[in-house]
Amino acid sequence: MHNRQETALAWRIKQAKLPEQWSLSSFPFARQPGVNRKQIHAFAELEFVAKAENIVLIGNTGVGKTGLASGLLLKALENGFRCQFIRAQDLFDEMYASLADRSSRQLLNRLARLDVLLIDELGYLNLKPEQSNIFFKLMEERYHRHSTIITSNLVFDEWRNFLGNQAMVDALLSRLRHYCHTVHINGPSLRDPQG
Repeated sequence: MHNRQETALAWRIKQAKLPEQWSLSSFPFARQPGVNRKQIHAFAELEFVAKAENIVLIGNTGVGKTGLASGLLLKALENGFRCQFIRAQDLFDEMYASLADRSSRQLLNRLARLDVLLIDELGYLNLKPEQSNIFFKLMEERYHRHSTIITSNLVFDEWRNFLGNQAMVDALLSRLRHYCHTVHINGPSLRDPQG
């Protein structure tokens, strides 16, 4: 039975497309004073998933946003939730491709019903209005139904610059932030220069 559970978990991790199996136990909290360890361990209790709340991790490149978000996603996977990791660029590329072959509805249905969707590296993208519209629709369909974890190097005020349409961005942020934990990581880069 234990073997079956491990096989099922391995399959779920593969389906979730986690790039690396970062876990919260391996996160270098001692090297990142900008992260509140207690807060992250509270998130790891997964109450935010039960309440369909969002988590947005904001900070500079290399501060550990993706590691923390992936660690939380792994925890959700270990607890049997349906999850997916996707880089923002890949998500918007998929959305654009879905317009061409008219599969946007299937894409939205698949992403909207995940218990936890992790969108990594949101920001610094050049988006077409159609991509922003589908993204808004996705967030609208996930609103107060399922949890979304987003990592970004941009504070909320800067989201208008890449998502365009101000009224739509205001509506998106209103939904996203209504049931949301926003974590600002002000700390050093964890990526040591090599060589």
